[in-house]
Amino acid sequence: MARCRAAAKDWGRDVADITLVAVSKTFGREEILPVLEAGQRVFGENRVQEAQGKWPELRQLYPDIELHLIGPLQSNKAADAVALFDVIETIDREKIAAALAKEMEKQGKAPRLLVQVNTGAEPQKAGVLPGETSAFVELCRKKYGLAIEGLMCIPPFEENPGPHFALLRKLAGELALEVLSMGMSADFETAIELGATHVRVGSAIFGQR
Repeated sequence: MARCRAAAKDWGRDVADITLVAVSKTFGREEILPVLEAGQRVFGENRVQEAQGKWPELRQLYPDIELHLIGPLQSNKAADAVALFDVIETIDREKIAAALAKEMEKQGKAPRLLVQVNTGAEPQKAGVLPGETSAFVELCRKKYGLAIEGLMCIPPFEENPGPHFALLRKLAGELALEVLSMGMSADFETAIELGATHVRVGSAIFGQR
């Protein structure tokens, strides 16, 4: 968190406007507990099934935990995702939007929702293409009644992340979306410079997997 504060100060931003999402995928209760004890409450997980195995128990100890799904979501896991997560960051196709809308109505729950954008147009990576983002957000809103709050991206590993973060900020601005989830351990300072509201940091907190 000290690095987040320093980056916010460097770029004239209020650190209160930046949420640190501690990426706890692959780490168990023993590794997560010290981070909780240090005061961290927002965590990110890649897989629904893995999260189900550890977070219900931890939530009994720390009821104010906020859990983000930051990995791809399959439609057959929509019910479990709605039941467990407070924020789902990876909506990227109509089938997922439809499944989430159905489950949210059924369960009476309203997790906060982001659309994942494939800023690098990488064929192997999830996410809506930049040119299709506006239409997809409108589809989610109008057809399925989903209150999309923001956008998320994972830039190509081998490229300068700055242009990708700038593109996500531009798209969010055009759509009047306030939440920008971007930046990981290696590049979150750049993301903060370019307007990130949420940074997803794993190895810088938990160490290498």
